[in-house]
Amino acid sequence: MKQILQNLETGDNEIVEAPAPNASSGHLLIETRKTLISAGTERMLLNFSKASYFQKAKQQPEKVKQVLDKVKTDGLKTTYDAVKSKLSEPIPLGYCNVGIVKTPGKGCEEFVAGTRVVSNGAHADVVRVAKNLCAKIPDDVDDESAAFTVLASIALQGIRLVQPTLGESVVVTGAGLIGLVAIQLLRANGCRVLAIDFDEHKLKLAAKFGAHTCNPANGEDPVAAGMQFSRGRGVDAVLITASTKSSEPVSQAANMCRQRGRIVLVGVAGLELNRAEFYEKELSFQVSCSYGPGRYDDSYEGQGHDYPFAFVRWTEQRNFEAILDMMSSGQLNVKELITHRYIFADAGKAYQTLTDDAQGLGIILDYPADDSTDRFVSNVSLIKDVTYDSAKPVVGFIGAGNYASRMLIPAFKEADAQLHTIATSGGVSGVVHGKKNDFANTTTDTQAMLANPDINTVAIVTRHNSHAGFVVSCLEQGKNVFVEKPLAIDEQQLGDVQQAYETQQDSDNPARLMVGFNRRFAPQIVKMKSMLDAESTTKSFIMTVNAGDIPSDHWTQDPQVGGGRIIGEACHFIDLMRFLADSPIQSIQATCATDKASGKKIDDVATISLRFEDGSFGSIHYYANGASSFAKERIEAFCGGKILQLDNFRKLRRFGWSGFNDMSSWQQDKGHKACSQAFLSSIIDGSASPIPFDELLEVSKFTLEAAKQLQQQR
Repeated sequence: MKQILQNLETGDNEIVEAPAPNASSGHLLIETRKTLISAGTERMLLNFSKASYFQKAKQQPEKVKQVLDKVKTDGLKTTYDAVKSKLSEPIPLGYCNVGIVKTPGKGCEEFVAGTRVVSNGAHADVVRVAKNLCAKIPDDVDDESAAFTVLASIALQGIRLVQPTLGESVVVTGAGLIGLVAIQLLRANGCRVLAIDFDEHKLKLAAKFGAHTCNPANGEDPVAAGMQFSRGRGVDAVLITASTKSSEPVSQAANMCRQRGRIVLVGVAGLELNRAEFYEKELSFQVSCSYGPGRYDDSYEGQGHDYPFAFVRWTEQRNFEAILDMMSSGQLNVKELITHRYIFADAGKAYQTLTDDAQGLGIILDYPADDSTDRFVSNVSLIKDVTYDSAKPVVGFIGAGNYASRMLIPAFKEADAQLHTIATSGGVSGVVHGKKNDFANTTTDTQAMLANPDINTVAIVTRHNSHAGFVVSCLEQGKNVFVEKPLAIDEQQLGDVQQAYETQQDSDNPARLMVGFNRRFAPQIVKMKSMLDAESTTKSFIMTVNAGDIPSDHWTQDPQVGGGRIIGEACHFIDLMRFLADSPIQSIQATCATDKASGKKIDDVATISLRFEDGSFGSIHYYANGASSFAKERIEAFCGGKILQLDNFRKLRRFGWSGFNDMSSWQQDKGHKACSQAFLSSIIDGSASPIPFDELLEVSKFTLEAAKQLQQQR
């Protein structure tokens, strides 16, 4: 498959070749025919990406505060690397796609192969889209018209919030693509419409669709025009579809509205509101969210759960269907909005037109069928003619998410791992990070990668519920495994891993199993461990984790996918305390906070107490209710009248110790590189895995027990 990506750092866009995504449950695999470039959204992204760092910062002041907070807690170098990595991550463009269903995933029985559909798929010749973001196209609606469906649904959702009635006077401020669609939909509702824009060409189209017009560029006063248009009574509603930093459109809307008029913002505008303008008329103001109910709700979009029809009449998908019905009936005409057509291979010219032609509106990309090209290949070669030393780690990666791309892959690369293949479900991220880190291949066929005899080591960096299954598959094929925490999210999975590991260890060539408990390998932790080992007395630990809030609907909070934050992240600190204590865990006890309002237990505001067989003990305070400007992790160790204190893996201080200076660093080092190096070195020199399997099993069992205790408190 081929897809357009935009570089947010440089402003460049390119068409990359990637493996086709897998068909997955609740999703459709679609072969694209047409896509529409969204002139407003995509021009804004182009302008943002071409701006300087200073200009980018001015456009996103809320992100600047986050960066400054991170500098305070994590250090300048760590923050700079994170920002640089974020900006260098290409993003897919486009959300208006028309194509043919190639493969419907499980649970998509209402769609069959060969069905023509619209979706919010990107500019790519193959897309995978959740079923609730797709709709069937009527036979009498052509592909080019259908390509406007998703964009038109943005206008429709704004109109639904306006709640127009027959005969009302409505102003549309901004006669771009969405505004011109909105004008037609409002006219179909029986409304009189006034269009306001600075572009005379767009206003001529608006007039053609039945709107009155006002052009401030010609000296016309929008407020006066609105009052005259409403026969001096004030307009009933204003729909703002413009894109501007100015608050003027909102102020104008307030001044031209009647008593209790309605204002809905669909586009982008400044929001410095004048209270008096709204107070005296009791105006309502609302911001419209994209295509309608369901947007950004993973339960609806990702998991395919629909809202009850009787209670949520118009969802995203049902808005798509309504737009297609309007096209089918002839009440919505988008043909006249098409100004340019390009074949997909000439997408670069299309974006140049978007930049250069201010009057460009609907830019259609065509994806001609080419029998000589297989869009659905699952493997793409990134580097030709690569040879490998089988006596050293030849690594395949599963997953290319944020942690894998920013931390683990670079750490393996720096440790001179031979990077063979990177496997992802969607394909594109594998190409991006595969090229960046010199992988030879990228694939969406993970099982084929695991079966490749050239690969002797696999790194697993996927969602938590898949870890154990991949570990078992790797061990059964005799491959060394590095799995990002956790090892398993329930006792059954952990038992499967234990059985597979013990069976494999009886073979002629035992494989290594490593969990990414990187904090053990951080330089300050290594120093703390050496100092604590020299003390014969029992030890006490306090670990404070300012974990930060994660929404309850995030996948890490889902017990079936992420396992929850105790299993998914607090396991790090259980392992770290086990390492520093250097004694088996004897018992664990966990308790969590209760929400005052609802009475529900809050699993990620919890304290976990551990007792060790040598008499040592400690507490992990894992709190999601702290301030982001406070350091994320503090580790304190008490023994023999002495204290060691490590703040955020940057500053190690000692109290009561002699012969040791404090260790400070300008940047964090949580041990990612050293952890990866230790694992790979063990393969090369034939030594045991850096963390004994018995300890991995012990930490996993007690982590599951802590999570179980918290669950029982609900």
